[in-house]
Amino acid sequence: MPQGPQRIVCLTEEPTEILYALGEGHRVVGISAYTVRPPEAQRDKKVVSAFLDGSLPKIQALEPDLVIGFSDIQAKLAAKLISAHLPVLIFNQRTIQEILDVIVQIGSLVGKRAKAQELVSDYLRRIDVISGRYASMDSKPRVYFEEWYDPMITGIHWVHELIEIAGGQNVFEEKCREKGAMDRVVTVEDVLAEKPDVYLASWCGAPFKTSQVLAREGFDQMPAIQAGRVYEIPPEWILQPGPACLTDGLDCIEACIHNTAASEPYRRVLHAPS
Repeated sequence: MPQGPQRIVCLTEEPTEILYALGEGHRVVGISAYTVRPPEAQRDKKVVSAFLDGSLPKIQALEPDLVIGFSDIQAKLAAKLISAHLPVLIFNQRTIQEILDVIVQIGSLVGKRAKAQELVSDYLRRIDVISGRYASMDSKPRVYFEEWYDPMITGIHWVHELIEIAGGQNVFEEKCREKGAMDRVVTVEDVLAEKPDVYLASWCGAPFKTSQVLAREGFDQMPAIQAGRVYEIPPEWILQPGPACLTDGLDCIEACIHNTAASEPYRRVLHAPS
């Protein structure tokens, strides 16, 4: 009977984390350089790619029977691997529903569909509990999420959904529904006009720089900055469309929005609240 792929290369972190959560981490033979979850994958598996590109010789040497990636941004890398006759599967999840669907699909690939459905049920229960805490709020904090600094790019759709679940009001809801990063570009004037109460930043792998933000004309007048409500969220918690954003990422956003942790301005949130 089919056993599913036995030697999987993961070009991004989330399929690696999903496979480990399903108890199938032994199938993973290659990972992205940005993988930090789970730590044993970073320790034990061979790094074969960054995000935009990867090493074809290193990937071929692992003799994978499946390569899993994410996003149209990896289209060129995927094409290179397909041209080398490797089996490639690229997901393009943008919403929480799509993230949950990907978890079940990967579970199905390795014969763990029931386990994947259990994981999804657990994530949905967490979401229900957190969203229920704020369902009756009359006024929710206005939140600006910044995914990149130059140009200024606001968060992707699943980030918008997490903000709403965590009891915040995303000031760029419509922008966040756009799939392409350049379609989510905002200006200094756009942000200031929205008067956000909370400023969340996760610069896609680059460290947050306070001086660079405060150099933007008028940003020092933003309510979030004046109140010291500026937080940096680790990208691996929030910009990874898999288990991380549904657990640590969501907890972190909730803590920042409601000022229950990391209340110092410009402080990186290192741990989600217990």
